[in-house]
Order: sequence, then structure tokens, then C-alpha cells
Amino acid sequence: LPAGLSQWFPALEVLDVSGTGLTEMGTELLSLPCLHTLLAKNNRLGGPGSLPKGLGQAPLARSLRVLNLSGNRFSEVPPALLQLRGLRSLSLGGNRLQGIPPDIQELQSLEFLYLGGNFITAIPPELAKLPSLRYLVLCDNKIQSIPPQLAQLHSLRSLSLHNNLLTYLPREILNLVHLDELSLRGNPLVVRFVRDLTYNPPSLQELAGRTVKTRNIPYTPSDLPESLVRYLSLASNCPNPKCGGVYFDSCVRQIKFVDFCGKYRLPLMHYLCSPECSSPFSSASQSSTSQSESDSEDEASVAAHRMQKVLLG
Repeated sequence: LPAGLSQWFPALEVLDVSGTGLTEMGTELLSLPCLHTLLAKNNRLGGPGSLPKGLGQAPLARSLRVLNLSGNRFSEVPPALLQLRGLRSLSLGGNRLQGIPPDIQELQSLEFLYLGGNFITAIPPELAKLPSLRYLVLCDNKIQSIPPQLAQLHSLRSLSLHNNLLTYLPREILNLVHLDELSLRGNPLVVRFVRDLTYNPPSLQELAGRTVKTRNIPYTPSDLPESLVRYLSLASNCPNPKCGGVYFDSCVRQIKFVDFCGKYRLPLMHYLCSPECSSPFSSASQSSTSQSESDSEDEASVAAHRMQKVLLG
């Protein structure tokens, strides 16, 4: 960036340096207290020193609302960007990102996050701690599964997951009550499904914990070590309405197929507390007739009428 930029344009609000071959942005950027939109697409940023030191402590950290660094050479999300707490829109598509840092949760004002066209293989659960996120684009990556915590993104309107390696979705995806666009085309879930899911028997600690929870045995923090109190707080309810049981670490993973928009059947992952809670006739390639699936399909039909657009192909 040219020297003296802040002296020439002290009230600059929008700066577009896209397609200029930039390899770094200098300290002049830090002296623009009114800048709210910075577009630096299709450059050569991404090496050491691409971003100025002290970015998180500059006035820019409070003023910047929109940052677009798509089409550059970043192999990781620069830690300095996670200090821009006022950001509402962040685009890092078409880079070389290998993952998403858990500290992404620091961007509490973020409403739009574009990370498409990278090499991301996993989504950290911390991504779900962005209360204002409305648009999440993770298409054209190498993502194999979606963490169930993503259902905590209650403000989410659009979720783009096309062209990844997904074979199923978490059942909790149905809890995204405001979601009206879900893009899934180009994933294996459209043509093949998870098979040979295994079940590990519960440990003695889990069996004891299940007994405490299902029989409502009273206890107080003074009765048990802190680690056991914390463990008991992690109990998950079995989704089978005929069961009423709980599980901690050991559970049965099972694919259930649900109707979406009356046309497609999507595989959703269920976690049951024991093999007895699933139908003996169910498999990854055919629908189960168990009560738990009936309920999940009812849930899905409720979710489906909310969906304005589900893109599977």
C-alpha cells in the first residue's frame, strides 16, 4: 500500500485493492480509523508479513466490518484476523486453508463467513459459538462430517456444503429453525451411505452413570468427585421415544433416512443408547421401520416445509 495513504485520505471508508498483485499490506493500513470495508481479492497475499503487525490493536480492529481476502495464498486463517472483533463479513474463499481455527469463535459479530474452495477437512465445534452468523459457505472443500453443535447456529439462514465428502448429516441439523437454504449437491450422501457402523459396549462407569440418570438417584456436588459430577452432566437422551434411556460415550450410530421437500431422502445420523433401540432390519442402504425413524421423519417433514431451497443435484 502506498505510503502516506492515511494522510491523503484520513476519512477513507472503503478500500479496494483487488487484483493488484499485492504480496503484503503495510502499516499505513493501521492509520485508517474510518475504514469499514477492505477488499483485497485475487492477490498474492499469504506469506509471512502479508498483514501488518499490530492489526488487532489498531483502530481498524474496531472499525472494519467487511474483509474479503478470497483468491489469495493463505494456508491458515491469520491469527490477526481473529482480533478484528467488529467484523460482520469475512471471505477467505479460494485460498489454501487446511482447517478452521477454534478461535474463530472470537468473531462474535460475524454474520457472513465464506470459506469455499479450500482444503478444509473438518469443522471445529467452536464455529457454532457465533450467535449472529446468518450465511455460512463451506462448499468445495474436503469436509467429511458436520459436528452436531452446528445446530446451535440459531440465526443461520443459508448453509452451503456442496462439493464435499459428506456421507450423512447429523440429526441435529433439523434444529436449525431459521434455515431456508441448504446446498448439498456433489456429496457422496446423494449416491452412497455409511455402512458397517460399530458399537462399543459401555464401560462400568457409563453403566453406573446410566443407572443414576434413568433412576433419578439424587446426588449433590459434595457427594461425588468433581470429575464424576461433570461426567453425569454430559448425559444425552436416547431419541427413541420408547426407550427413555441415556448414554455418555458408548452409543449406536445409525443412519436414518428422512424426506426433504417430498422428493429427496436424506441420510441423518442418529445416536441411540443400545442396539435394542434400533430396528434389527435397518441398514445403511434401506429405511428402517422403527418408531424412532417414524418420529425422525415427522420431524423432517416439519423441517422440510420451512426449507425454501434444498439443493441436492
